[in-house]
Amino acid sequence: MLRAEGVSFGYRGAGTFSLSEVDVQVTAGSLTGLLGPNGCGKTTLLKILCGLLQPKHGRVTLDGRPLASFNRRELARHVAVVPQETHPAFDYTVTEMVLMGRHPYLGSFQLEGPEDFAIARECLAATGMADLADRNYMTLSGGEKQRVIVASALAQTTTLLLLDEPTASLDLGYQLEIATLLRHLNGDRRVTMVLATHDLNLAAAVCDRLVVMRSGHVLAQGTTSEVLTPSMVKRLYDVEAEVTFHPRAGHLTVTPVSRTS
Repeated sequence: MLRAEGVSFGYRGAGTFSLSEVDVQVTAGSLTGLLGPNGCGKTTLLKILCGLLQPKHGRVTLDGRPLASFNRRELARHVAVVPQETHPAFDYTVTEMVLMGRHPYLGSFQLEGPEDFAIARECLAATGMADLADRNYMTLSGGEKQRVIVASALAQTTTLLLLDEPTASLDLGYQLEIATLLRHLNGDRRVTMVLATHDLNLAAAVCDRLVVMRSGHVLAQGTTSEVLTPSMVKRLYDVEAEVTFHPRAGHLTVTPVSRTS
């Protein structure tokens, strides 16, 4: 569905490539995690996969078509993005924030119609935010805000959702809520997702495939059980860790033990 082939990218003045010869394939219906330490290139790769950045070398294709051939409005009908943080310029309500996801389907100066509002209500319901539809977005908690942004992305009615650190700065309860929401959207609504995260346990809980990166290179990719091993955690973070299956949680868990360097 979404494929990066030989992608390299460097920021102006950096002197070296931030990404080097990256090959990644995201299959339809999967929930793929991007893992790696700070500065490894996860966010840069995510921006390239959604068309915000253009690779210096290589290409990205969506269903076999080069991403560079899509115009901005057309691409927004196929790919939705949930950034780490969202700071609106005005005091929008929750519903108004979600309706922003309908912009790719509106003409210049065209207002949202009944169908757009119906889609917004459905997306709020899917993310458990229907009861807060009339609240001011800025009055919400961090976890509630993140659910609203996910709802806005869903309102784009795309089949591909890219998320950058969706649980960053959230407490443990909200982290569990977001994890449950992502599993629901992927499993029940069949939304294909790519999730960039530092949280190994979140990735273990929700992702069926992993891509692990360090210093702009992909070290491995495959199923979560294949990739998330003590030796891989050590290669990524220079940390000795135990990786075990937790029967009550129903997935692998990672317990850091000590630094190796």
